[in-house]
Amino acid sequence: MRIRLLSAAALLAFAAAPAFAAPVTYKIDPTHTIVLAQWNHFGFSNPSASFGNVEGTLVYDAADVARSSVEVTLPLSGLEGFSAKFNEHLRSADFFDAAKFPKATFKSTKVEAAGEGKLKVTGDLTVKDITRPVVLDVTLNKAADHPMTKAPTIGFDATTTLSRTEFGVGNYAPAVSDEVELRITTEASVPKAK
Repeated sequence: MRIRLLSAAALLAFAAAPAFAAPVTYKIDPTHTIVLAQWNHFGFSNPSASFGNVEGTLVYDAADVARSSVEVTLPLSGLEGFSAKFNEHLRSADFFDAAKFPKATFKSTKVEAAGEGKLKVTGDLTVKDITRPVVLDVTLNKAADHPMTKAPTIGFDATTTLSRTEFGVGNYAPAVSDEVELRITTEASVPKAK
C-alpha cells in the first residue's frame, strides 16, 4: 500500500511539474506602458517624445528566461511630442511619415539572464519598413497578482540607445543628435478567461 501511495504521489508530482514551469503569456496594458525617446536638439535642449497606445504580448518563463519573448506594436497615432505642432512635424514625411507607415514594431529574437532581476532582450525593431537588431537592458520590477484586478501581472523597465538614421528618421543629423535614448516602462497582465 505504501509503495502505491508513493508511486501515485510521484506520478502526480511529475504530471503537475510542467504547470509550474510553463511560460506565462501576458497582454500589455497600454494605459501603463510608455516608450519614451529623448535626443539632443542642436546642443540647446534634450526634448522627448512618447509612444503611447502600445499593444502586444509578453511571454515570461521565470524558470528558463530563454523561453521568454515579447512582441509589440507601437501605433504612430499614439506618438506624443507634447505640442500639436511638434506632433505634426514628427508624424510628417520629415520623420516617421505616419500616413505611409502607421506603426513601428518590435519582436524579440533572444532573451538572456543578465543578473538578479535583469535580462538582455535582443530583437528586431521595424520603423518605416526598415528592420534593425536592438538590444534592451531590462529590469524586472515585479511579478504578482494585481491588487485591483487580481490578475497575474508583471512589470518591466528597459533602456536602449538607437541611431535614428539607421531607421530612416535621420533628418537634421548630426546637429540634432543621431543618438536617441529609449526608456520603456510596461505592465502586462494575464487576460481574463472569456
